Amino acid sequence: MNLIPQAARDVVGWALTPIVKLLIRMPVRPNAVSAAGTLVIVGSAAAFALGKIHWGGFLLIVSGLFDMVDGRVAREGGMSTSFGAFFDSTLDRVGESALFTGIAVFFLRGGVAPDQLTLAVVACFVALAASLLVSYARARAEGLGLTCRVGIAQRAERVILLGAPTMFFGAGSRGALLFWIVVFLALVTAVTVVQRVVYVARAAGTPAAERPARQRDPLSGPAPALRSREGH
Repeated sequence: MNLIPQAARDVVGWALTPIVKLLIRMPVRPNAVSAAGTLVIVGSAAAFALGKIHWGGFLLIVSGLFDMVDGRVAREGGMSTSFGAFFDSTLDRVGESALFTGIAVFFLRGGVAPDQLTLAVVACFVALAASLLVSYARARAEGLGLTCRVGIAQRAERVILLGAPTMFFGAGSRGALLFWIVVFLALVTAVTVVQRVVYVARAAGTPAAERPARQRDPLSGPAPALRSREGH
């Protein structure tokens, strides 16, 4: 189960198709799209740190669109490479680290009520660590020959849950809205880590002959190393 229904993902994917086709025709390399998306999310982190919360949320949503586009440009443009998948995954971790660091800086600069400061900063650390573990759990499972895409809060959910409310409503009164969003993200992302660990424990305990055949991710490249650049 995911917080964002598959139908909603499909609609967004359909809406981005003209942009994908334009980038392929230009042509723009998918690694350039990944790098541009990382610059945008770093800009989002800087905006959060400086208290420009509306801009932080807006730039975070834009970075999510880059994240959806780069993999499709690679696959549909015949430009998928092992290094591209590695490069994109590494930049995603850079972006998440910058984002939660920026939010923590905002809290430390007086963006939240003093009695909530410690919990706010701890929630940033937990959300960051859990988001990195979500991606690591999937990558490690796939390295063992298992498919691991379970969890209620994958990357798209985290971007929407943080970006959309802050883009429209900012941080809220004395940072209360942003505070509770980060606390909620820390919780659901940690739950996602546990879901993946439990799933892999069960799948690994099943004899190989009885396991369902591993299905190639429909958004993946021609080899496991070229797995989708989305849905971490």
